[in-house]
Amino acid sequence: MLVHPQFDPVAISLGPLQIHWYGLTYLVAFGLFLFLGVRRARLPWFAEAGWTRRDVEDLLFWGVLGVIVGGRVGYALFYKPGQYLANPLEILMVWKGGMSFHGGLVGVIVALALFARKLKRPFWQVADLVAPCVPTGLASGRVGNFINGELWGRAADPSLPWAMVFPQSGSALARHPSQVYQFLMEGLLLFVLLWWYGRKQRAPGQVAAAFLTGYGVFRFIAEYFREPDSFLGLLAGGMSMGQWLCLPMIGAGVALWVWCGKRAA
Repeated sequence: MLVHPQFDPVAISLGPLQIHWYGLTYLVAFGLFLFLGVRRARLPWFAEAGWTRRDVEDLLFWGVLGVIVGGRVGYALFYKPGQYLANPLEILMVWKGGMSFHGGLVGVIVALALFARKLKRPFWQVADLVAPCVPTGLASGRVGNFINGELWGRAADPSLPWAMVFPQSGSALARHPSQVYQFLMEGLLLFVLLWWYGRKQRAPGQVAAAFLTGYGVFRFIAEYFREPDSFLGLLAGGMSMGQWLCLPMIGAGVALWVWCGKRAA
């Protein structure tokens, strides 16, 4: 069995200033989004619509706001509604941790809609430009999760070559390194598929729909290896909260892809 190295969460210390690994993974995610977004803006159908590097930079700013606000509010509503309804000001205490991808997704959708309205661009055009640039950011986040030794996996057969003990879990159980699984599926594999699919002009909204479907499927699979939140456990049907949130995401993605195709036809 492997043992998690228990990295120091602080990457760089400069006197009283400390830079955490998790913060660096966010910077990498933002940098990758900017790099990939500019490349997509140069595709003929986006370039003809007048997209510029400045637009991509502004879009990144709006997206970051959507992730932070939506992720925090989503965590409060989906995972600990009782606690945060009783103490609503704690929602603002982001330094205490607790973010939801699905809440962040809703926040980003709202941010994209506001951005599209401000620039008077079609919403689906904005969403299609953004979608293939998201998985690399998700991959960066999973690297941060692994470095921090958080969101560890469920118990695994000790004979599994990559089974790992996470001392942070408070046990010596061999576990699946689910952060690595999510890095590979929701991050790298989803990026490759979406980047390939988005290289050709599709019906407006179909690239975004492919992201919803792809992420939902990969996250649903990964949840079978990820330890459910201790305060929730497994819910109805033996599924985790993450899986239940993925089901409507997959359904919406498939329905949107079909609808966009018919609408374009």
